[in-house]
Amino acid sequence: MAKQVSLKKNFIMNAILSLSSFIFPLITYPYINRVLETLNKGKVITATSVISYFVMFSQLGIPAYGVKLCASVRDDKEKLSKAVHELLLINLAIAVIAYIGLFGTVLLIPSFRSEITLFAVMCPNILLSALGIEWLYKALEKYDYITVRSLIFKVIAVISMFLLVNKREDYVIYGGITIFASTASSILNFINARKYIYFRKLDGYNFKRHFKATLAFFAMSCATTVYLHLDTLMLKFLSGTSDEGFSQTAVYDTAVKVKSILTSIVTSLGAVLLPRASYYFQQNRMDEFRKITKKALNLVFVLSLPLMVYFMFYARDAVLFISPKSFLGAVLPMQTIMPTIVFIGITNIIGFQILIPSGRINVVLKSVVLGAVVDLVFNFALIPFIQCEGAAIGTLLAEIAVLIYQLIYMYRHRDIVDIIPVIKNISFWKIAIAIVISSACCIVFKFWQIPVKTDKTMLIAFVNLAVSAIAFFIPYCAVMLLLKETMAVEAVNTIAGKIKGLTGKLRKSKAE
Repeated sequence: MAKQVSLKKNFIMNAILSLSSFIFPLITYPYINRVLETLNKGKVITATSVISYFVMFSQLGIPAYGVKLCASVRDDKEKLSKAVHELLLINLAIAVIAYIGLFGTVLLIPSFRSEITLFAVMCPNILLSALGIEWLYKALEKYDYITVRSLIFKVIAVISMFLLVNKREDYVIYGGITIFASTASSILNFINARKYIYFRKLDGYNFKRHFKATLAFFAMSCATTVYLHLDTLMLKFLSGTSDEGFSQTAVYDTAVKVKSILTSIVTSLGAVLLPRASYYFQQNRMDEFRKITKKALNLVFVLSLPLMVYFMFYARDAVLFISPKSFLGAVLPMQTIMPTIVFIGITNIIGFQILIPSGRINVVLKSVVLGAVVDLVFNFALIPFIQCEGAAIGTLLAEIAVLIYQLIYMYRHRDIVDIIPVIKNISFWKIAIAIVISSACCIVFKFWQIPVKTDKTMLIAFVNLAVSAIAFFIPYCAVMLLLKETMAVEAVNTIAGKIKGLTGKLRKSKAE
């Protein structure tokens, strides 16, 4: 096997990558929300959700399956090349069908047909997602390349938004820029792939061998995409008039945006560990497989619990920082869905690090289908009456259902990883003490924070968030260190070691 990249480096790079997918839109979010307002912003969000379904169909589960497959053959360039060729050709063939389905859908639905220009500008996402073969780079653990390349195009996109989106009618331009930010690097990915695979035709292609596995991943992707984007589409169609539906979609997206940023921090480790876990399982290195699982679950709790509590306290300031006061309807939905950060963090580790590498994708699929059904039922029941809050409750209950199903399965099949002792060994009491002390500091600050009653809403909200974050997270980290929590101590030791190594190199260079 080629030299393995440090998991810590991979985690950091993937965390940066995941955060950039939300941080860069967040930089432009306050500006875009104020320029486009709820109606036109909702049109772009709806188009994004619709197209995401066709992207999901065209990819046929290949992104997740491709990581697993390529990671298992990454030491053999011939096998790796053949796998990539086969999956890419399958992806491109299905993309043609997806385009036919997308254009048929847009033409059949009047509110979509009236926005045909917006859909036309954003639909290249389907083709570029196929050409990007991002799964190859993840399987090879090339997170430094993925991150740097992605950041460059996102910076270009942010600058373009401020330069080109200046009035409400520019929402089509905004839609095009969002697609550029997320997929422009796909062409570079395709060209750069010649470093790792052969670009010539190979003998003995076998497309059939992938169908059963990709269909399983596809089914899981379908269920996941359904309940990730179901809220948006159901809000659009169950919130009264067409314009009211678009507006409710924009308000709810504000709540989801903050939750998504936080979730990306927590789930970054799971994405990094999938290729490594698949490799360990393939090589029957079960001790190492279980070791990274335990570490990952501990990190999920250490990160997700304080983030959940803090943003439940400061949901209003978070909304006002990225949106005008007309978006304040997002505060309660945001507080409602904050616990999903913890639930998603746990199921991400169980599903993508334990069950999928061990060949139990059907278990993950069943759990996700259960979540989609729960989400669908509660959305239908609640959205017509309480709109955004109903969508948030549906999402919360869906994530709880997924978590319960996976935990029950893991309890009954302890031969894989006995997860119950792992969870019991996590220092919940240390985390709880740290959160209680941090929350007390935060509550004290709330009596002194600046009330948002002026026109400078965004600035005041930012100041409140910045100061309150210091008041919350510094005590949290300090208490965790005082109590000698494992992850906190390890993080400090790692940073101290890096600083010591850097100063040592500087001294050596001066001496020379």
